Amino acid sequence: MELGLKDKIALVTGTGSQVGIGKAVALTLAREGCHVISCDLDLSGAEKTAAEVRALKRKSVAFKVDITDRNQVNKIIEEALKQFSKIDILANIAGASFFTGPLIEAKLEAIDKEIGLNLTGAINTVKAVLPVMTKNKYGKIILISSDAAFFGIPGGSGYSAAKGGIMAFTRSIAREVGPFGININNICPGLVITNFYGGEGAPMLPPDVRAAGGNPLGKMVVPQDIANMLAFLVSDVAGSITGQCYVVDGGQVMD
Repeated sequence: MELGLKDKIALVTGTGSQVGIGKAVALTLAREGCHVISCDLDLSGAEKTAAEVRALKRKSVAFKVDITDRNQVNKIIEEALKQFSKIDILANIAGASFFTGPLIEAKLEAIDKEIGLNLTGAINTVKAVLPVMTKNKYGKIILISSDAAFFGIPGGSGYSAAKGGIMAFTRSIAREVGPFGININNICPGLVITNFYGGEGAPMLPPDVRAAGGNPLGKMVVPQDIANMLAFLVSDVAGSITGQCYVVDGGQVMD
């Protein structure tokens, strides 16, 4: 199926991890014909991803950005537009949980940081690209929520709240920008094989969960699963879809 993505300009955040969703998204979009603006707080990782995009014969540049800093976000958008003149696709993949622990014990500063990265950061990136998208009357935006938005994570209240906020934010913006030819949707991953569970304080996945995924399909979700859904949602094939949340978790959530 032809997705109609040839020569589209995609800005992807969270591309630094070489085993993460952001890199899988960047390379998948490149294979479909997109040029990619690779962004991450880890500039070295973002540059590695950009190099792989260029190896696919697509244009790519890398920027270091902290998406919680509005000035940094605005600056990279300005720089990207100087080089590409437009941004057709925003895939805001950057996010993390800091596993703050039970609320009664958690430091509120850590929860603020969690909400800042996962929710405020997404708001910053969307706000920054809307002027060029509304001017061009075209845009595709994907934000990342989580299964946690449906059932919550004990010890992860800030992360769960932020991901729930992404879902509500997506619906609100879809109503605002639909008249400008802009689609915005979000994807809710379940347990995905990345380095998400490798950080300090992160829960260890039991071997049986890692082996069988803890879901009806009996397998862990991989970054490519998320990238495949994203490529569909930003394509012309999905032109009538907006304001929706698509769960990609092997059937763990069925509400």
